Amino acid sequence: MTPALHRQSGALPLHLQLAAQLQRQIHDQAMVAGSRVASVRDCARRFGVNPQTVVAAYDWLQARGLLESRPRQGFYVRPVAAADTAPAATSCPLCPTQGAGLLRSNLGQAPAELRASPGAGTLPASWLQTPAPARALHQLLRRAQCGEATASYGPAEGDPLLRELLARQLAELDVPARMEDLLLCNGATQALDLVLRALTRPGDAVLVEQPGWPLPFAQAARCGLEQLAVARRGDGPDLQQVEGWARTRRPRLMLLVSRLHNPTGSSLGCACAHRLLELARQYGFLLVEDDVYAALCEQASPLLSAMDRLQRTVLIGGFSKLLAPGWRVGYLAAPPEQMTRLREAKLLGGLASPLLTERALALLLQRGGLHRHAAALRARLARARQLAVHLARQHECRFLFPPRGLFGWVDTGVDTERLARGLHRQGYLIAPGHCFDPVGAAGSCMRLNFAQAQDASFWQAFATMRRALRDDAERGAE
Repeated sequence: MTPALHRQSGALPLHLQLAAQLQRQIHDQAMVAGSRVASVRDCARRFGVNPQTVVAAYDWLQARGLLESRPRQGFYVRPVAAADTAPAATSCPLCPTQGAGLLRSNLGQAPAELRASPGAGTLPASWLQTPAPARALHQLLRRAQCGEATASYGPAEGDPLLRELLARQLAELDVPARMEDLLLCNGATQALDLVLRALTRPGDAVLVEQPGWPLPFAQAARCGLEQLAVARRGDGPDLQQVEGWARTRRPRLMLLVSRLHNPTGSSLGCACAHRLLELARQYGFLLVEDDVYAALCEQASPLLSAMDRLQRTVLIGGFSKLLAPGWRVGYLAAPPEQMTRLREAKLLGGLASPLLTERALALLLQRGGLHRHAAALRARLARARQLAVHLARQHECRFLFPPRGLFGWVDTGVDTERLARGLHRQGYLIAPGHCFDPVGAAGSCMRLNFAQAQDASFWQAFATMRRALRDDAERGAE
């Protein structure tokens, strides 16, 4: 009798449950070394799951040396040591080194001859070439303020003028952050790292979104945190899963993107936001709200930190998406009782932040140029998104969320990890779905950057490679 897979709130993802059952059979020698496992179709029929779930489970076992794939023959059991047959873990198996390597190889390290980068995480460099930042720096260097900004470490909290301007800007969004509630950081990446190091302890549980941006997965793993995956829906995280994990595992905090979620492009709905705040208060965890894509957001959507009045929320923002990836100025706003630990973590990790770029950014905010720049980018992105969506659908890609913002989450119908490797050899950089999964599971989805998915040659290469992968899958399923 086939053991049932559990689909209730708080259960492991189906592919991990299936992998654990097959792993147990290998350990008990119910499946002996050298034997052929069931085909993808037969296994999917036996367990009542989608074939992609079986593919993800087989890939998980293959990555751990338990199965091997033989071209046109299927999957076979490999001889393994007893140490390799431990039960499947409930938390993210990616160690920090693996997470960093994942980012370098799949998202940041381009092929030798890059033709197109529809998997990139930023706007095209040509879109960000505005003279305003250079003018602000030039003006600052010519004024007496330059000595003030470079002759000392400066306050650990960051440039006072920029924090004052940010406080005013956040007040317009109903976020009651005072200057003393704001900490400037070396980008939003450092802000998140400070939150994880200062507000958690090794062994704590944290809720993460699935799919989600991979960098927090690696950061949390480095801090020794147990990561509990919560599916991302069209209006926010799956609330039943949040409540199930909160009731059974008592997480310390939850990491989520409120507006223009990476990689799906979705934003929080009001009802979901209200319920999240209720659950955070009921079960005593913090909501860490990533809002780095706010400048590209065309529609108003709720901010948890505004609704909560910054009581059980930490807000993270930055300017690299708007100015340039190398413009590393980010910030976090947190309740006063958390700010002392966050400030100390910044002091110990880097003493202070670069006052020169912070003061230059303050000048830009004073002049109002960033608002005009953001409006122009949104208009340009809307035109690019319309064309990219047309091309993707023309090539049989299915959007799992309404296309909004910079990114779309599309189902390609094939294993995107293999698709990424094949396209990389041809000079095309895509962002495969396993990068955005807390447990690194393979799948058929990829993140599409609307601003960088206009190249016709990429879509031709995409269609050719996908057709070859489908042919391989059909031979393996026979």
